[in-house]
Amino acid sequence: MKPNDFSDARVLVTGGAGFIGSALIWALNRRGCDNIVVTDILGTDEKWRNLTPLRFADYVEAGELLPRLQTGALGKFDLVLHLGACSATTEKDATYLIKNNYEYTRDLATWSLANKVRFVYASSAATYGDGTQGMEDNEAALDTLRPLNMYGYSKHLFDLHAKRAGFLNKICGLKYFNVFGPNEGHKGDMRSLVHKSYAQVQGKGVIQLFESYRKEYKDGEQKRDFLYVKDCVAMTLHLAATPRANGLFNIGSGQARTWIDLANAVFTATKKKPVIKFIAMPEAIRDKYQYFTQANLLRLRGAGYAAPVTSLENAVFDYVRKYLVPGKHLDPAVE
Repeated sequence: MKPNDFSDARVLVTGGAGFIGSALIWALNRRGCDNIVVTDILGTDEKWRNLTPLRFADYVEAGELLPRLQTGALGKFDLVLHLGACSATTEKDATYLIKNNYEYTRDLATWSLANKVRFVYASSAATYGDGTQGMEDNEAALDTLRPLNMYGYSKHLFDLHAKRAGFLNKICGLKYFNVFGPNEGHKGDMRSLVHKSYAQVQGKGVIQLFESYRKEYKDGEQKRDFLYVKDCVAMTLHLAATPRANGLFNIGSGQARTWIDLANAVFTATKKKPVIKFIAMPEAIRDKYQYFTQANLLRLRGAGYAAPVTSLENAVFDYVRKYLVPGKHLDPAVE
């Protein structure tokens, strides 16, 4: 597989109706690949709409996937892109997260290795916790990390398992930072601030940001590494098609920007005068809040990914003007 040509590949995408999963299918379609099996839990929300413009060969509900793989009913694959997970950082059902995020990933990775299928999975920057142990995608530091929420821990648990089982030199784990862009509308409270603030600007012309509860950060000057989903999937597919790219990789912009920067980019894209209101952060997340994230991209660049990262301002403008204003999803036929 070449980064821009997956035309001969047979690909399994878990979480394929979700945000990054559907964007990966969009990117695969644009690279000539539609021999794709999609799996997800469609449930009762609107994420099925992400699939309607996309080309793929089959759909399988997530609960049926592993049994059908183990019997050989789905045939052979060249690549597994495992994005399926509960991504809610506020989810408190630890049993559910362990089963859905850790055990499912463990079993799918075991199957992939046994069948010599390239396995690329979503970890998370949430595994880094408050950042005091750094944000280096280095497996040697895994045991020092302390995630701040159960979601981050469920992702961290598989990273640890992969290391201890000797998987990490054979598979590729991606620590996604704050990804935003089209196809995230179904995520409810977990959608990005760009999506939320666009609705706020259209409604009352005001964007609400959390107050800071640490003296070293002024209100709205908490910093995150924001990454446009189009860059995210380009990075992901590059690593997927690079056999030597195994282990953990940060997937981010490499720059920390403030929430005020993000809000101002939305105001610019909507041609509205900036009006920001600071509101109290819910007590339930105050001690679990990441005040600073920034991806070190040395390993990604070392694996040959040379493309520039879209600036925050240009990414927000593209998202707002091409997708949020007209209410569109990613569509390989018109991009």
